[in-house]
Amino acid sequence: MDEESQGAGVKSLLPVLTVVGSILLFWIVSVVPMNMHLTAVLAQRQDIAVVPDTPVARQEYSGIGLALRNTHLFGMTYTLDRPRLPSPHQVAVEMWDTIVMKNVTSRRSLVYHGWVTLSATLLGFAIGTGLGILLAVGIVYNRAMDMSVMPWAIASQTIPFLALAPMISVMLGSIGIQGLFPKAVISAYLSFFPVVVGMVKGLRSPDAMQLDLLRTYYASSAQGFWKLRLPASVPYLFASLKIGISASLVGAIVAELPTGARAGFGARMLVGDQYGQPMVTWAALFAAALTAAALVGFFSVMERWTLRRMGMQAT
Repeated sequence: MDEESQGAGVKSLLPVLTVVGSILLFWIVSVVPMNMHLTAVLAQRQDIAVVPDTPVARQEYSGIGLALRNTHLFGMTYTLDRPRLPSPHQVAVEMWDTIVMKNVTSRRSLVYHGWVTLSATLLGFAIGTGLGILLAVGIVYNRAMDMSVMPWAIASQTIPFLALAPMISVMLGSIGIQGLFPKAVISAYLSFFPVVVGMVKGLRSPDAMQLDLLRTYYASSAQGFWKLRLPASVPYLFASLKIGISASLVGAIVAELPTGARAGFGARMLVGDQYGQPMVTWAALFAAALTAAALVGFFSVMERWTLRRMGMQAT
C-alpha cells in the first residue's frame, strides 16, 4: 500500500516537474536575446569586440540576430546589474537576501511585505467566500435570485479589473476608508465569483432520485440542505476555494499598484520598476507565486482530509 501511494505521488509530481523544468529552460535561453543589446553596449565600453560596432547598426538586429553574431558575449548577459530579464540565479540570490538574510520587520524583507499582502488577501477571501456561499444558497433556493443575481454576478466579471481597482480605492479613500479594507474589497470582488459558480453547481449536484428520497421521508428544506445538498457541494467548494484564494492574492497585489502603497508585494514590484531594479520586481513576483502555491496547497490538504473524513474519494 505504501509503495503504491509513493508511486502515485511520484507520478503526480512528474507532470509538475516537467512543466517547471520547461519554463526554467525557456527562461534561461531567453535571457541571452533579451539582454544582448544592453550587453553589447557594456562590452563596447570595456573594449570588447562587438558586431556590428555601432549602436545605430545594432538597432537593425533583433535580440536573437545580435546574439548569433556575438556568441562570445553570452556569459555577460547573465551577469548584468540591471538586465531587462534577470537570470534565475540573480532572482534566487535576491530572494535569499530579502527573505532569509533580512530581518522580518525590515521594509526590505519580503516576509514583511508578504504579510501585508497576505493579510489583505485573507480578509478579502473571507468576505468573498462568505458572500459567494450566501449568494449561491439564495440562487439555488430562490427562483427570483436565480434569474436576477446570477446574470449580474456573471456581468460583474466582464468589467476590466485593472480599471476597476483604482476606482474602488479612490471611492473608499474619499470617504475616509484606507489601508487594509480597500485592498480586501478588491480581493473579495475577484474571489466571490468562483465560489458562487462552484457552490451553485455543487448544491444542484444531487440527482432527482436522491431528492425524491428526502421527500419520501418528509425531510424539510433545511434538512435537505444540511444532510444532502451541502455535503454534496463540498468537492465543488474546495475547487472554488483554490481558485478564489489565488484570485484574491492577485486582487491584493493589483490593489497595491495604483495606490502608491508602501508595503506589500505590489509595492515591491512598483519600487523595482520605478528605480530600475528588475531583481526586486522579479523576486517579489516569485515570492507572490510561492505564496499562492502554498495557499492552494493548504486547501488541497484540507480537501483531502475533509473528504476522507466524510468517506468520499479525494481526486
